[in-house]
Amino acid sequence: MCGIVGAVAQRDVAEILVEGLRRLEYRGYDSAGLAVVDEECQLQRLRRMGKVQALADAVNETQVIGGTGIAHTRWATHGEPSEANAHPHVSGEHIAIVHNGIIENHQALRERLQQRGYIFHSQTDTEVIAHLVEWELRTADSLLAAVKQAVTQLEGAYGTVVMDSRDPERLVVARSGSPLVIGLGVGENFIASDQLALLNVTRRFMFLEEGDVAEVTRRDIRVFDQQDELVEREVTESNIQHDDTDKGHYRHYMQKEIFEQPSALINTMEGRIRNNRVILESFGNEAKTIFDHVEHIQIIACGTSYNAGMVARYWFESIAGISCDVEIASEFRYRKFVTRPNSLLITLSQSGETADTLAALRLAKEKGYMAAMTICNVAGSSLVRESDLAFMTRAGAEIGVASTKAFTTQLVALLMLVTALGKQQGTIDNEQEEKIVHSLQQLPSFIEKALTLDKPIELLAEEFSDKQHALFLGRGEFYPIAVEASLKLKEISYIHAEAYAAGELKHGPLALVDAEMPVIVVAPTNDLLEKLKSNIEEVRARGGLLYVFADSEAGFEETDGMKIMTMPSVDEIIAPIFYTIPMQLLSYHVALIKGTDVDQPRNLAKAVTVE
Repeated sequence: MCGIVGAVAQRDVAEILVEGLRRLEYRGYDSAGLAVVDEECQLQRLRRMGKVQALADAVNETQVIGGTGIAHTRWATHGEPSEANAHPHVSGEHIAIVHNGIIENHQALRERLQQRGYIFHSQTDTEVIAHLVEWELRTADSLLAAVKQAVTQLEGAYGTVVMDSRDPERLVVARSGSPLVIGLGVGENFIASDQLALLNVTRRFMFLEEGDVAEVTRRDIRVFDQQDELVEREVTESNIQHDDTDKGHYRHYMQKEIFEQPSALINTMEGRIRNNRVILESFGNEAKTIFDHVEHIQIIACGTSYNAGMVARYWFESIAGISCDVEIASEFRYRKFVTRPNSLLITLSQSGETADTLAALRLAKEKGYMAAMTICNVAGSSLVRESDLAFMTRAGAEIGVASTKAFTTQLVALLMLVTALGKQQGTIDNEQEEKIVHSLQQLPSFIEKALTLDKPIELLAEEFSDKQHALFLGRGEFYPIAVEASLKLKEISYIHAEAYAAGELKHGPLALVDAEMPVIVVAPTNDLLEKLKSNIEEVRARGGLLYVFADSEAGFEETDGMKIMTMPSVDEIIAPIFYTIPMQLLSYHVALIKGTDVDQPRNLAKAVTVE
């Protein structure tokens, strides 16, 4: 969600801060701001509504000068989007702060601080932290000590950076439930909520752990853990490519990421398949020991990742013969549940920082799960660090808020996991494994074929220009593909879309069907095809407007009220991944026609690091 950038350097940092915010624009935000300490130890603060460019223009006009500063892009939680609610927030003339997360006890703290004489100028929970630090600094011997004392009074999630203009050589950061990374330079150091923000100034990073408080100066970094012990955190080298954040010749990041999927899937499989076998060690050094004892799979995820998990449930049970449950993380963590014996918890997340998924992982550890594994796209993220096993999807940076290549690489990773786990437990034999691997290796070329449908789908999308509602249908493992397709359409085109298992039509959704309601059907050739054709006839009989994405061997003929988008035949095992592509293209082109902000749809954020 919100983005944080900070710097302590000998050079002017305003441009570095602004560039960092630009690199975090994909996260979603409504305002941007920065604060810098100038040569006279005075705070210079600028905040603007809207895009980072508005802040950049203000910085150029004002000539903000100083070597220590913090910056932020805000996604509104407490308080409406406004300049007054934009970060950084200040207390008095000296304390400035940026903050990601939600302080749950902010109202009680606000009332206490008001009784002490503090005046609030915003509706945010963040301003509470600024005043709290200022209050503690009155008796503390350093900014570090004041922040340590302040965060003990906070309930909720925070990733925060604090600056004192009277002590311009240092920044103090604290992390609880919201990610922060420190970037190491030469004679300068940086802070961000995402390493992408700092790739133009450093490739060496230190990821803060849960509960860490750190003091950052130009030449030194001191990290204290939850027990207030001085600790060393590992420094890693990032290999993310700069051009990951460049649209190239594409109009939008989402379009670029859709067309990157063949190469992304190759990257996911590279080095993990040998001699027609999935390499067990790809899932971690302890994979064999853990897989030998798995009796049940529990998948936890949110949004698009949850839809990937729903597809995988069919695979785990039908291919590997292992029972599998899938649950939305925000529901799982707030209900009483029974832990099955020898259960492997699998978390799915593009960012590895999804707040509800991370909280669910921590809860599962307390509830006796045998082991935890994450499938993730960001090395060094919280889910990766806190799980027993980690499988990196290697999708590359995904900037568009609406996930595309992260989803398909998760599906490939999950199918590889199903294969490895089934093989290890003896439910998949060599012939079955070889067949699955062969299908996976063919998948990138099939995705290339699906992408050639871009122009026909663009023409089809024109028929959605005046539509306000849409219904997606699928059966079996294609039902969650329909759910994902409806999510994509509503995310970026703002068309109200729903998905149903096609067999449920007569149990309610048929009441919605008329000539104004497009019904999009995913129709591969499989054992449920004839059942699906019956469902399609139910829609036709009621005058519905049908768009069927069908296998070339499915035997559909185009008629009035039913348009067919013919798809190449693919192996049944990889068909759910394959049919995802035309659904993504349809959503993209409908959004273009609707004139929406494709990469940054309203009210949404890329990395959801709060509940």
